[in-house]
Amino acid sequence: MNVIFASDHNAEPQDWIVPLQRELPDVRIVNWDDNGPAVDAQLAVVWNPPETLFMRETRLKGVFNLGAGVDALLRLPGLRADLPIVRLEDAGMGVQMAEYVAHALLRASRGFEQYQTLQQQREWAPLPDIQRAQWPVGVMGTGLMGARVAQTLAALEYPVAGWSRRGKDMPGVQRFASPAELPAFLARTRVLVNTLPLTPETRGILCRDTLQQLLPDAYIINVGRGEHLVEDDLLGMMASGHIKGATLDVFAQEPLPSDHPFWAHPGITVTPHVAAASLRDETISQIAAKIRGFLKGEALTGMVSRDLGY
Repeated sequence: MNVIFASDHNAEPQDWIVPLQRELPDVRIVNWDDNGPAVDAQLAVVWNPPETLFMRETRLKGVFNLGAGVDALLRLPGLRADLPIVRLEDAGMGVQMAEYVAHALLRASRGFEQYQTLQQQREWAPLPDIQRAQWPVGVMGTGLMGARVAQTLAALEYPVAGWSRRGKDMPGVQRFASPAELPAFLARTRVLVNTLPLTPETRGILCRDTLQQLLPDAYIINVGRGEHLVEDDLLGMMASGHIKGATLDVFAQEPLPSDHPFWAHPGITVTPHVAAASLRDETISQIAAKIRGFLKGEALTGMVSRDLGY
């Protein structure tokens, strides 16, 4: 059986193919060649593959995505509607995302940015003690990543709520579900954390309409997708004072253009899509296990629903 490997990860393809081949000795893994012929692959292991992949390899029986997000993959031409897609689940990303969000929350709620300014002024000035009840957190998206974030912040004794289409019960986390409960979720939230998948329904969900429903002096932490955020609406809400700060890891255009207003905005922290990287060893082990299960006809977790978009 031939497996095509097509990825634009910042690493040599052989750094992935060699260990993956060790895990799967009974298949032949071939690296994608833009100018090469079809290799009659039955399976594909991909991350941001070229548009021509599915038009050239027409006999694929399954696709294994080296990341959790599949929005870009689903937009590729030639992708058959009946082709099974299996996405990566966690692989070290959950704990990283929880760390990232906790760091952003603590910087705001504990006043660490203010302390940095005070240090530069050589001023010893303790700020008022934290009142966690004044920092209710709302996590949009309660999949593996969102659930890990919500439970981590709840363990730090912040008031935490989670919202998603179907909702999810988690200890210490208030549950909100469905579009009908979104206004109530926003109204009790000061720190809004987005971990949603990108779908037609969630594109642009961080807009003036939703942001203005948050509690005053709100903060935004976006670790989902850049297309979730209407950038001009965020800037407008920050100019009005309703949104006090934002930590953004993902953007509609990446890399973020050098002339983008986010770079110089004093209330916005920019990071280059690093909140949660899939760790190579864990990723290879998980994808190999999923391929073995797929070949045996086993039911797999991480199967993508075309209707839901994730």
